[in-house]
Amino acid sequence: MKLTKLGLSLAGVLLIPGSTLLAQGNSGGSAACQDLPTHAQLKAALKSARGQANGGFNLDMWATVVNRDGAVCAVAFTGNDRGDQWPGSRVISAQKANAANAFSLPKLALSTANLYSAVQPGGSLFGLPHTNPVNTTNAYAGDAAKYGQPDDPMVGERVGGVNVFGGGLALYTASRKLVGGLGVSGDSSCADHNIAWRTRNNLALDYVPAGVSGDTDRKDNIVYDISTLGANGGSAGGWGHPRCSSAATAIASGLPSTH
Repeated sequence: MKLTKLGLSLAGVLLIPGSTLLAQGNSGGSAACQDLPTHAQLKAALKSARGQANGGFNLDMWATVVNRDGAVCAVAFTGNDRGDQWPGSRVISAQKANAANAFSLPKLALSTANLYSAVQPGGSLFGLPHTNPVNTTNAYAGDAAKYGQPDDPMVGERVGGVNVFGGGLALYTASRKLVGGLGVSGDSSCADHNIAWRTRNNLALDYVPAGVSGDTDRKDNIVYDISTLGANGGSAGGWGHPRCSSAATAIASGLPSTH
């Protein structure tokens, strides 16, 4: 008989075959998530950020938080039901969280928006999206009715994936400790970035030490230095992202001072 996903509780420890050993505790039932928001905290921060003008289509959103090892700690959405957001954005949010965490360091943050130009043909990181594929078993497992809930089947699992447009940010505590990544998806990629930035600020996990965005204030902010709207590549600094709308561009420019 094939055992697919059996959870055994023993002496306050959750054992999941094929996964890491997780001590029962904070979000995701894992002590490894102790520096990260609970489901309720993530949902509240996301809803607040989504409620502001973000330069997109004003759509409901998904968000995922992973710890430094890439294990999912929380998944949330802003609508009344999981179908109020693009269903495909649940896994995209996990990809973004994984990518932002996987390619950030204690002293250098890279947002997923920063990766866009570098992975284009001829870019310095061409091929990067193929290096850490999504674990489809973990991404699509379980009862869909639990998606976005505290017991979302992705929680405690490593989903992987590398996403290279706006919406993924590394998470740093006030002591500048890198503790994981946040991914937001459900609108234009530029609005996703703006919502992710505001969500991270709401969670007080935005003490970013340094980045590639050109000055000490912007750090891992999205960079709009691609001259032609919608152009594939052509970033002057090598870390640029296409513009989606003039409103999203203006909002992003102001984020470092307002959030």
